[in-house]
Amino acid sequence: MTTTASTTKPRGTEGSHLGEPQARPWIYAVLGVGLVLVVTPFIWMLLGSFKSEGELRANPPTWWPQAPTLDNFRELFTRLDFVQFFTNSIVVALAVTLGNLLFCSMLGYAFAKIDFWGRTWLFRLVLATLMIPGMVTLVPLFVLVSNLGMVNTYFGLILPFLAGPFGVFLMRQFMQGIPDELVDAARVDGAGELRIFWRVVMPLCKPALATLAILTFLGSWNNFLWPLVVASTEDMYTLPVALALYSVGQNATQYGLLLAGSVVVVVPVLVVFLALQRHFVQGLATTGLKT
Repeated sequence: MTTTASTTKPRGTEGSHLGEPQARPWIYAVLGVGLVLVVTPFIWMLLGSFKSEGELRANPPTWWPQAPTLDNFRELFTRLDFVQFFTNSIVVALAVTLGNLLFCSMLGYAFAKIDFWGRTWLFRLVLATLMIPGMVTLVPLFVLVSNLGMVNTYFGLILPFLAGPFGVFLMRQFMQGIPDELVDAARVDGAGELRIFWRVVMPLCKPALATLAILTFLGSWNNFLWPLVVASTEDMYTLPVALALYSVGQNATQYGLLLAGSVVVVVPVLVVFLALQRHFVQGLATTGLKT
């Protein structure tokens, strides 16, 4: 005669999977509060761009525009040389982003897949530069750019940021997850390092490249201090610099113009993120953390 052992589950475990909404309601509550805190300033910025200057300064403040107007956007496009400033920002941000995608990927490949003397210590030196504040290198960098005759030029705005230690770290960590056997097989077939880099490794790095592209474009697009220092004439101003300088009137800051300009500045960033968000999330999830 056979007996069957009955399996019992601990009480309260049924339906308590982490993925089920009823299992962790407090998680969704916290996430909801965080979402509201993050989104509220952007909604205020968007709604405020359609308010008059008097309504923006009213006390108590109004949330919804009482008399919506496009005067702020009209002044933005007529008073400012908006096309020139927007072009400068696009040129600088795209050049810096493409440069980081190329050079950080090449350095990451060298640190991850090429065995050479001093590789570990050189990579640690690159990581050490992450701890150096940008303000420390601002003056020496400006002196160097000035001595090279690059002040008030696109080269002066772009060249100092064509490669960054974070990009090198990100690409190196991701490329370490690519099997060495795949690279070794390409070498056995007679492929050189440059061909392996372009034809084998880079097609597998789309998530990391998308992540690096978004972060680099965002940082370059919003960069204010360096363009303010290097650009000495209006024709080289980027959008953040132009908005900060031209939104200040004779007596006070023109908040309507500033909010309208902020809306325009945010739009390209949103477009880039929405276009690459799938790869961005995948890149954050799959990038290794081993050193």
